[in-house]
Amino acid sequence: MTPRTDADEVTERPRVPLSRGRVLRAAVELADRDGLDSLTMRRLAQEVGVEAMSLYHHVANKGAVFDGIVEVVLGEIVAAVEEVEAPPPERDWQAALRAQILAAREVLLRHRWAPQVLESRTTTSPLVIAYYDHVIAVLRAGGFSYDLAHRALHVLGSRALGFTQELFQPAGAEDDKADEIAAAAIMDQMADRYPHLVGMLAAAVHDNPDGILGFCDDQFEFEFALDLILEGLERRRAADA
Repeated sequence: MTPRTDADEVTERPRVPLSRGRVLRAAVELADRDGLDSLTMRRLAQEVGVEAMSLYHHVANKGAVFDGIVEVVLGEIVAAVEEVEAPPPERDWQAALRAQILAAREVLLRHRWAPQVLESRTTTSPLVIAYYDHVIAVLRAGGFSYDLAHRALHVLGSRALGFTQELFQPAGAEDDKADEIAAAAIMDQMADRYPHLVGMLAAAVHDNPDGILGFCDDQFEFEFALDLILEGLERRRAADA
């Protein structure tokens, strides 16, 4: 029997046991690197170095994977918000909430597929509920009534989590060149009937062809709208006080 050497001790590394957390972290890394379409059970199994059947002990199906990666991203958002440096909301609720929302957005910018998955879930994660509860806490500390805080959540919508759900999104707003050409043709056909809408969309795509978290979702437009909302809410809060 050949004796073990120090080299053997170095090259042999303990195998990391498979767990739900490990599977979900690998899923997030795969989606970050190769896009959401790459996230199949087979690719995920390859990512963690197991057979696909082994995954089902930890995640029931692809839908469960998507639910899980939402949890991972939301957990990162909660952690980022907890570390935000901002004035206490009692002193400046606008600055406190703005910093929180932009911290959430920074997380989404690391996981640009996340808004699409968040919008696709049919159930609301407890982490989303906890996040919005914290938003309400900031508003309440800033002098909002529950009634106005409720209206503020409706106005903020998905922006409170750091992204915007756009009303209009042309079919060619993806990366595929053929889709872009097809969308341009459709917009040409619509131009006579809807000149202002087509002109606006054409300008938006021209000014921001890639977007950040979706069509027309760039940092300047996001912060412009966020500041407009916060300033308007402050005026209403002051008037109601």
